[in-house]
Amino acid sequence: MTNIEIGMMVAFILALGFSGWKLYAFMPKEPLKDDDTNSSATHELKIMMYKHIKNGVVDEELLLVEMQADPAFDKEHFWRFNLNRLRQLIQSHYIENPEHQNLQEVHTHLNKNKDS
Repeated sequence: MTNIEIGMMVAFILALGFSGWKLYAFMPKEPLKDDDTNSSATHELKIMMYKHIKNGVVDEELLLVEMQADPAFDKEHFWRFNLNRLRQLIQSHYIENPEHQNLQEVHTHLNKNKDS
C-alpha cells in the first residue's frame, strides 16, 4: 500500500467513526413523556374507546369526537390522537378478537357481557 492509500483509508475510518458518533448523539435515549404509542397509553385509549362504543357510538368519526370530548381524555398527552390513530386501535381490536368484523358487533358484544 502506498502512503496515499493509507491516508485515504485512515480518512475513511475517521469519517465513518464521526458519522456513527453523530447518529448516536441524535438518537433518543429515553422515551418521550408524551408518547401515546406505548402499551399503557394504548390500553388507556382502548378502555376509553370501549366505553364510548358500549354507549352506542359505532361511527368512527363520531367516536373520535366523543373520545376527544371525554373529560378523562388528556389533551396534553394524546395531542397526536386523530382518526388514523383511532383506526389503528380499532384494527388492533379486530386482530385480538377476530370474531368481530365491525363496530356494531363490538357494541353488541360489550352490551351482551354487561347483561351477563
